[in-house]
Amino acid sequence: MKVMIVGAGKLGYRLAEAMNNEDIDVTIVDIDGSKLERISDHLDVLAVEANGIQIGALKELDIESYDLLVAATDSDETNALICTIAKKLNCKRTIARIRSPEFIEELAFIKQQLGIDHIINPDLAIAIEIERYISKTYNFYSGDFAKGKVSMVDLHLSSVNEFIGKKIKELEGLEGLLITAILRDGELIIPDGSTELKIDDVLYVIGKSKIINKLGERLGINMNKKESKKVMILGGGKIGYYLAKRLEKLGINVTIMEIDKERCEYLAEKLDHTLVICGDGTDVDILNEEDLASYDAFVGATGIDEENLLMALVAKQSGVNKTIAKISRPNYVRIVDKLDIDVALNPVDITVSNVLKYIKGGKVLSVSLLLGGEGEVTEMIVSENSPMVGKPLSKLGLPKGIIVGAIIHDGEVIIPNGNSVIQANDRIIVFSLNSDIPMLNKLISPDNKGGIFNGFWGNH
Repeated sequence: MKVMIVGAGKLGYRLAEAMNNEDIDVTIVDIDGSKLERISDHLDVLAVEANGIQIGALKELDIESYDLLVAATDSDETNALICTIAKKLNCKRTIARIRSPEFIEELAFIKQQLGIDHIINPDLAIAIEIERYISKTYNFYSGDFAKGKVSMVDLHLSSVNEFIGKKIKELEGLEGLLITAILRDGELIIPDGSTELKIDDVLYVIGKSKIINKLGERLGINMNKKESKKVMILGGGKIGYYLAKRLEKLGINVTIMEIDKERCEYLAEKLDHTLVICGDGTDVDILNEEDLASYDAFVGATGIDEENLLMALVAKQSGVNKTIAKISRPNYVRIVDKLDIDVALNPVDITVSNVLKYIKGGKVLSVSLLLGGEGEVTEMIVSENSPMVGKPLSKLGLPKGIIVGAIIHDGEVIIPNGNSVIQANDRIIVFSLNSDIPMLNKLISPDNKGGIFNGFWGNH
């Protein structure tokens, strides 16, 4: 499969990196040669210094031979126009990054009239993820699969003394659960029964959602049943706006702290029930005046990672139940687990996951990146011709970096062992290290020479 990415910013880079893991031929186009040089030094892609909006440049790159173009520049209008031109020049599929709320309200019209097949919006995507977390009645972060029947949680051992120093095979009370991976010293490792757990480890545990909840209650790890009725958002940018809009619909009382007066006026006009306070949300005195401790959740959503992390820490120390920070720097993912905040989310990672799901298509229901893309959790429906069908898992010869975490057969959730057998049309949740993703793709659809992607494009 051939993909062209126009725009070599954070999103363009991460998309190219993720597609490298998927064995996709990537061309990345940008007018900034220094950005392209950095990408060429780290990734196996074709980097071209050109203006992706110019018809001549796209023709010279033979755009009609590409299966997909992703327009990821900083301008919504430019991205829409690039997709329109590419489609007119016979590129098969196009994806545009569009972030403006005004555009998002007219999505159906824009897609139909401009020839855009799929629209991605990092700000809206992270707002949806934060809303999902805030609306839960517990504190630890989880990914939900199989329509909520299966959850995958990250369990910080610093708060679970009874696990520290033990080997996995010695742990009690984990029936119906599976430890798929461990984050240790900034690296993902695949454990076995003899792996000894250390105090700073983060375990990725998958299982039935009900059993996950019971585990949290047994271990006493932030299973506070208090609902979030009052939320403070630091930063009134696009993320803050989208999040406030969604929380309003849930009947949650929302306060936005925003320092820019003009932006405050915009928010006050566009939001119906949100309290907009014009002031410096990093000023602890102002936060105390607003009685920060009375809030159930705090979201750091400014454009500065350090501000978001610091103020989330301040909120946690003030007694706020849930604290969330938006981060953009990939290297911050490795230090967040050592901080006393509940969740740090990266809009770029969420968006890359959405694009991968779109590319893989039909039988792939969701893709979630772990630790900035070093691991991937994929939910899929197993096709009849997959070599995974009809054999015990122990006989499949799966590499160590691929773990089948759950099988949903006829609506029943099975946490598998080596004797478990996958049937055609079963829904499975698979964890894989990025180095083993090409092997996973072959297992999903072995008969397509172009991998899963040929099957996808053929179905639309």
